[in-house]
Order: sequence, then C-alpha cells, then structure tokens
Amino acid sequence: MPPQSPPPKFQIFHGHRRPTQNRPTVRGGLFSDRVSQPSRKYPTTVTQSQPFDLSKWDTHLPQSSPSTSSPNPDDTTLLSFLSPIARFILDAFRKNRNHWGPPVVSELRKLRRVTPDLVAEVLKVQNDPVSASKFFHWAGKQKGFKHTYSSYNALAYCLNRSNRFRSADQVPELMDSQGKPPSEKQFEILIRMHSDANRGLRVYYVYEKMKKFGVKPRVFLYNRIMDALAKTGYLDLALSVYDDFRDDGLVEESVTFMILIKGMCKMGRIDEMLQLLERMRANLCKPDVFAYTAMIKVFLSEGNLDGCVRAWEEMKRDRVEADAMAYATLVTGLCKGGRVEKGYELFREMKAKGFLIDRVIYGVLIEGFVADSKVGVACDLLKDLVDSGYRPDLGIYNSLIEGLCNVKRVDKAYKIFRVTVQEGLQPDFATVNPILVFYAETRKVDKFCEMLAQMEKCGFPVIDDLLKFFSFIVGKEDRVTMGLEVFEELKVKGYYSLGIYNTFMEALHKSGKVKKALSLFNETKDVGLQPDSSTYSIAIMCFVEDGDIHEACACYNKIIEMSCVPSIAAYRLLARGLCKIGEIDAVMLLVRDCLASVTSGPLEFKYSLTILHACKSNNAEKVVEVLNEMIQQGCPPDDVVYSAIISGMCKHGTIEEARKIFSNLKEHKILTEANMIVYDEVLIEHMKKKTADLVVSGLKFFGLENKLRAKGCKLLL
Repeated sequence: MPPQSPPPKFQIFHGHRRPTQNRPTVRGGLFSDRVSQPSRKYPTTVTQSQPFDLSKWDTHLPQSSPSTSSPNPDDTTLLSFLSPIARFILDAFRKNRNHWGPPVVSELRKLRRVTPDLVAEVLKVQNDPVSASKFFHWAGKQKGFKHTYSSYNALAYCLNRSNRFRSADQVPELMDSQGKPPSEKQFEILIRMHSDANRGLRVYYVYEKMKKFGVKPRVFLYNRIMDALAKTGYLDLALSVYDDFRDDGLVEESVTFMILIKGMCKMGRIDEMLQLLERMRANLCKPDVFAYTAMIKVFLSEGNLDGCVRAWEEMKRDRVEADAMAYATLVTGLCKGGRVEKGYELFREMKAKGFLIDRVIYGVLIEGFVADSKVGVACDLLKDLVDSGYRPDLGIYNSLIEGLCNVKRVDKAYKIFRVTVQEGLQPDFATVNPILVFYAETRKVDKFCEMLAQMEKCGFPVIDDLLKFFSFIVGKEDRVTMGLEVFEELKVKGYYSLGIYNTFMEALHKSGKVKKALSLFNETKDVGLQPDSSTYSIAIMCFVEDGDIHEACACYNKIIEMSCVPSIAAYRLLARGLCKIGEIDAVMLLVRDCLASVTSGPLEFKYSLTILHACKSNNAEKVVEVLNEMIQQGCPPDDVVYSAIISGMCKHGTIEEARKIFSNLKEHKILTEANMIVYDEVLIEHMKKKTADLVVSGLKFFGLENKLRAKGCKLLL
C-alpha cells in the first residue's frame, strides 16, 4: 500500500500581511483569526454588472461599461497592442494635454518602476516631442536604470516624426554621454530617416558623425548614403563617400556602381559615367538590361537624349540583348524629344525581333510624325495599329485630325471625327478644335456652323467650347481680326456669350484697338447681356487709355455696387489715369481700397502707404530711404508713388521737403527734369486745394460762410 500524502496545510495570516507587487494588503477574511469588517449597506437597486473589458479601459471612466463609454478611435487602435502600464502612462499625458509638469510626475510615481522596454513602447506612439523627451529623461533618473538601444531608437523616431530631425541627430551624443556608445544601427536609423525625406546634406552630416565615433558602415549602409546624396543632387559628396568606401577596403556590388552611374546620368556627366562603367566591367560584371534601362530612364528624366543614345550604344557594345521595356522606354523618349526618325528605326527593330509592341508606342510615334508634318507615315502607322489587333484611343485620333487639318485634308479629318463618334470614344474639344480652326481660317462659316450643329447632336457644350475656341484663336495677335469676323457671323445665329465678349475685349485691348473693344462693351448691353466684374475691369482699362477717366470711374463704381473686386490691372491703370488729371486724393483712396480687397496687391501700392507714413515726420531723408528700398526690390517709382509723396507732404509736411525728394530723384536720374517740373506744379496745385479746403472748413465751423457770400467773395467758396 503506497504511503498516503499528508493533507494540505492551510496558511493562516495573523494581522496585516506585508504587501508586495503581486499581492495586495490583506486585512482579515475567511482564513484569518481577525474579525472582518462588516460590509457596508448599499441601496437595494439591482444593476446588472458588465464584465470588465481591458481594451475599453479609460482612466476617466474606470467603471464605464461598453454601452456608456465611447473611446476615441485613435485610443482604440492603441489599446489593441499596448500594455496596460503603457496605456496608463499615455492616459497621464492625455489628461494633462501633453504638458509635462507635477501632475504628470505624480501620476507616474504611482508606478513602482518603469523599464526601458516600457519607455520604448510609450515613445513609439507618443507624438509630442517635448513630453516624450521629458519622460525619457525622467525615466533615466530612476535608481539603477539604464536606457537600452530600443529606447534610444524610439526617442530618435519620435523626434523625427515631429520634424525635430536635428534633435534626433544628437541622440548618438546623448548615448555616448550616458555610457552607451552608439552602434551602426543607430546611425543607420538616422540615415534612413533623412534619405526618406530627401535631406541629402543631413545624411552626409550623420555620415561625418559616424567617422567621428569610429563606426565604419557596411556595404549596404554605404550604398544607402551614396544613393541619398546622388538622388538629391550632391554627386560630388557621393563620390567622396565612394573614395572612403574604397579606402576601407570594401568591395563594390552592382548596386554600388549603379547608384553612382545613375547619379552621373542625372548630372549629365557622361564621360565619368563611361569610366565608371569600364571599372564595373573590369572589377565585377557587365551591366544587365535592367541596369541600362534604368540609365536610359534617368537620362530621359533630365531631357538628355544624347546620353540615352550613348547608353544604348554601350549596351550593344556589351552585347546585352534589349527587351521590350528597354525599346519602349527609348522609343517613347526619342519621339517626345523630337527624334521620331530614330525612334521609328528602333520600332522596326522591335517588329523584326518579334516583340509585342504596346499601343502607347504607336501613339507616341503617330504624335511625333504629326508634329514633324509627316501625316502619311502617321496614317500608315494607324493602319498597322489596327492590323495588329489594337483599337486606337482618342489621343491617337486627335493627333491624326490635327495633322490632317495642318495639311489641308479636313475632309479626312472630319471622317475620323465621325469614326470617334461611332466607336463611342466621346470626342472632346481637342478633337474638333483643329477642324473649327481650319474652317475659320478659310472663312467657311457655313461649314463652321454645320460643325457646331454636329457638336450639339453629340452632346457638346457648344457655347463653352466656342469660348475655348476663341480663346485659342486670340492667343496669336494676327488671328484676332479673323476671329472677330467669324464671331460677327455667329452672333446672328445666336452663338454668343459674355465670356466670348470678354475674351475679344481683352485681346483688342492688348493689341491697342481700344475703340473696337469699347464698341463691344456697349454691344453687350444691346444684346441683353449683363456685364460682370471682368467686363467692367477691361472697360476701365480701355476708358483710361482712351482718356475718358469719368467713364472709367463709373465702371469702377458699377463693380463696387455689384460687391465685386476689379482686377489688379484695372486698379493700376485707373490709379495712373487719376494721377495724370491731378486727382491725388482719389488715387490714395483707390490704393487703400485695392490693398484692402485683394490678397496680393501691387508692390508700388504697398510702398505708397509706407511713404505716407514716412511723410508724417516731415523729413525728406526718411522718404528717400523708403524709395531706395523700393528701387532695390526692383520696383522703380511711378505716378502712384509720386502722388503718395505729394499727398503725404501736403498733409503732414511742407512743399520744401517734397521738393527735396524730387531733387534727390532727379540727381540719381530716376526723375527727368521735365517730369520734375510737372510734379512740382501738381504739388503746388494740390497744396492750394488743401489750403482752400481748410479755410472753407474753418469758415463753416465759425458760421461765416453766409457773410462772405453776401459780400461776393467767391474765391474760396
């Protein structure tokens, strides 16, 4: 009979048990000789308790149920993988709005100890750099505490996320000061951060710091450094790093060579690139087709077609068979760069080798031949495209329509337009614009109207497309008259809009035909169109150049009544027109209204207000300083600035100080003698006007106006 095990002994606690981290304080109970405290009496209301869910724990609502608490979605995401103590620390930050202070410290002191892994866990999700740094240093002050590499790395990541990358670069010094020399991993983290953000100089700064700490990078990290420098345009620094690479006795990989070769391709240093290719062939291997394709892409991105051809020749020299991607890359680049003949040769090589030719290659070849006025070859390529089983897209059809219209074959272009409609390609304005331009140039208005009717059947917004058409036409000054003739015919048939009128008015104003532009402005009212702010702005400029300032001001008032803002060009011309007739006060009001209404007003308007402020000192030297600063900014004084000088000195200064300013400008050959005489007369007249206004105001104030009228004194009244 086996021996029986003794019965289990029950441990009975007498008094208070010493608490530990895992066991709370016991104050009597079932297995104690102490009498337990009587339970408190609670209300008899019965509530159904919900089980505690740690994932929905909230320090503000410790007993909240899932039905009553609605945590922040960001907090819910964090709760899914953070430990409870990390969540407690983050809640301490959140409750105090990430402000480090005594409340946060008192919350953290409730914890028995914070481990380095816990510090790293908190810093990985903390986005406030100040509170993260304070917490990092607070944790380091614990007795016997030493940060680990993970906590240092988490601090660097946190600082970089908050765009404090310069502070993150100082983490290696912090590690060294705390007896934890940085390893290559810490520098790799910093280099990766800067390279991802395209901060090439900061990458080189970290690399120099690596050498100061005596850390030698691996081949992978060397490649990362050189790649970041080459991509950001610091090729010379990348080559200096490559020299250090070779001095360390490391062996190049194919990636090492390709990083430098692509950097040289980007900078257009073809000779150095060829030398490095020779070194690559001698020390390692020949570049493959993928390497050459990458080189061609870099050359194309910089628009260096000669470099592309040179790289292609080097690929043939190495007897590397080009694939379809290499052919497509070079053909596309050559056609877009204007070397369609060379691209066509490569296209025929592709067909001879049996490569699958993409529709994109056909498209760029057709566009290239159309731009080169070889529409026949483009049409042959279209036939070849259809025979190959492809369906042409709208871009190919648009190119052919434009090319056919350029060679006066609008009948075939119209047939292609019909094909696009039949195939359901949804032709747009770019499809019909060449045909409309041809009909307009040949004065075939009937055909033009037939085309508009066809466009209406296809669902085109005809009026909007006509606005685009006339905007395209008036882009060249020699076509403005032709466009007006077509527009005169279309108006009879009801094809007009306010936008078209504005387009022609602006074009006529630029070409100096102000009278014709004003006639169109008057015509808008006759046809029942309501002018908008753009119409009135153009009319203001036309009236000013025509010398009718009164009508220009009336148009300006119309814009203000509409609660709109004139164009900046209208503000400028109206201000200059008012300056010429001596309305100085009106000019200053216009300047203030412009700067208060637009976001970026003219520079001369801004300096005009500065000059007015400088005139309050009645010191010509201060005004001259403002004028010198204005000239240094590339804004020479004009009529508005001179009006500001006159207005400021007549209000706050004297005629003598104003004349000193004009004399200084004349000495520096900024103001001619004739203009100086004109502005001196305007200065005197404006001073007389201001003096008269002051006298009249004084007479009205003392009630002497009627007595002077009775005596026949009309000089000032």
